[in-house]
Amino acid sequence: MFLCNYKQAASKMDAPSTFFDIKLRGHFRMRIPFHFLKYRQIFRTKFLALMMASGLVFGGVSAQAADFELMAKKARGQTVYFNAWGGSPQTNSYIAWAGSQIKSRYGVTLVHVKLTETADAVARILAEKSAGKTRGGSVDLVWVNGENFASLKRQGLLRSDSWAFALPSFAYTDAEALPGIISDFANPTDGLESPWGRAQLVFGYDTQFVPNPPRSAEELANWIEKNPGRFTFPQPPDFTGTSFLKQILLEVSPDKGIFAAPASEADTKTALAPLFSWLDRVRPHLWRGGVNYPPNYTSMVQLLGDGELAIAMAFNPAEFSNGISQGILPDSVRTYIHDAGTLANVHFVAIPFNASAADGAQVVANFLLSPEAQIRKANPELWGDPTVLSIPKLDATDAKAFADLPRGMATLSPADLNRTLPEPHPSWVGVIERAWMARYSAN
Repeated sequence: MFLCNYKQAASKMDAPSTFFDIKLRGHFRMRIPFHFLKYRQIFRTKFLALMMASGLVFGGVSAQAADFELMAKKARGQTVYFNAWGGSPQTNSYIAWAGSQIKSRYGVTLVHVKLTETADAVARILAEKSAGKTRGGSVDLVWVNGENFASLKRQGLLRSDSWAFALPSFAYTDAEALPGIISDFANPTDGLESPWGRAQLVFGYDTQFVPNPPRSAEELANWIEKNPGRFTFPQPPDFTGTSFLKQILLEVSPDKGIFAAPASEADTKTALAPLFSWLDRVRPHLWRGGVNYPPNYTSMVQLLGDGELAIAMAFNPAEFSNGISQGILPDSVRTYIHDAGTLANVHFVAIPFNASAADGAQVVANFLLSPEAQIRKANPELWGDPTVLSIPKLDATDAKAFADLPRGMATLSPADLNRTLPEPHPSWVGVIERAWMARYSAN
């Protein structure tokens, strides 16, 4: 178990003293000078990554397994109401499979409450808190990330004992390689949610026209200048278009740390200047001279299929393989990411503060994060959602199972997707979109 009071330590960052001490396991003390803590978010992420890498978060595999076994016994007979998006037959089928496995192994019944919007579950939990219902809540587990997690956390609507870090399956993750598992859109998870899937920006290119794709923002700018009209991006505020702007911003900015904090804490004009310098350089050479943009990524992918574009992008690593199988794209299309990594985010499951079946919810979360469940989830024939597990941390059998998964001809392997960039704080989205539209959309 995690015996370092991380929240208490982090709360002391603004104290006037020169050092703060962190006590580990009741004996060893870590002393960290405050001048290292200029960027609070960076510290929080790196500190937790260090603790997890060193094993200090888990406090011994055997003790952790024993604690979980006791909890699983308490959970037997519970019914877990899992509020999760229900708009995909593949997702619904996967959750049904997970429920059957959990029922047979742990005696826990999983009920999928199908949501159209996650905000609906957030509103229900808030209403219960406002009504003073501190126990027996209607939501036991919720699929969440980004602003919905930030809202739940900000309003004190989540179970607050860092339970996710103590799950046995969490030991298979690596926060150093994938910071998003402990930083949800630059908001520290603090163990209040457990990762179970992810998305990542990938570039698709037609090998007939691009034998060696550009692997950085600078190389991409050079390529666009030499190949006018062959590249564009969806018009913000389309999600993929805005994600592309965030990708370039992170790559060209000399100080990436400022984007981990709220935009209100920065000089946004100065912060966005490198992005607009890059865009000003390439805009005249974009598709249709940078005057018009595709309305969404679907239209952009179609332009790639029609041969108008030679490079496109998507936030689903399987998107271009799916396009090939559907006949939208030629089989000469392949995918790649930039050498420094590409924007990635993680989706999670969280337990509300008043869950009726909190023990059962942890059993479900642990199973969803297990190698077995993650292997099935990553299978494109069943779902195709990329894993949050670290392949090097798995045993040989599970690592081979991931390697042997069927994969479309244009889909990168989990190892190829191992380089990621963390999402900026959510407040930067509106700032970037408004600034881009003011500068370009009216021209």
